[in-house]
Amino acid sequence: MFAVFKTGGKQYRVAANDVIEVEKIEGEPGAIVEFGEVLLVGGERVEPGTPTIAGASIAAEVIEQGRGPKIVAFKKRRRKNSRRKRGHRQEFTLVRIAEILTEGRRPSRTAPASAGDTVPAQSAQQ
Repeated sequence: MFAVFKTGGKQYRVAANDVIEVEKIEGEPGAIVEFGEVLLVGGERVEPGTPTIAGASIAAEVIEQGRGPKIVAFKKRRRKNSRRKRGHRQEFTLVRIAEILTEGRRPSRTAPASAGDTVPAQSAQQ
């Protein structure tokens, strides 16, 4: 089963257990996020949305929050002693697709307890 969904102004074709890089979304690593704008669900039968499919969503686990490679924008005007240099690093979120949900179902997995609660307990044992 596959699905096409929209987030961050882009469309992605995914299946279960795919790892994709999307525009930055809120969520700590290990958290479960849902994408609600599902445009198409396919498998044995392809079901297109008009424009989205009601009751369909995609559950994904946040793997990491990161920043892409540096892009340098350099402008120079010859013979004018004028130059401008600017850098940019785009932020992204790496997610693993857990489930493609249809007919209003909820994700079978939930986000683990907050990491702040588990860290002190582990450090106290050491």
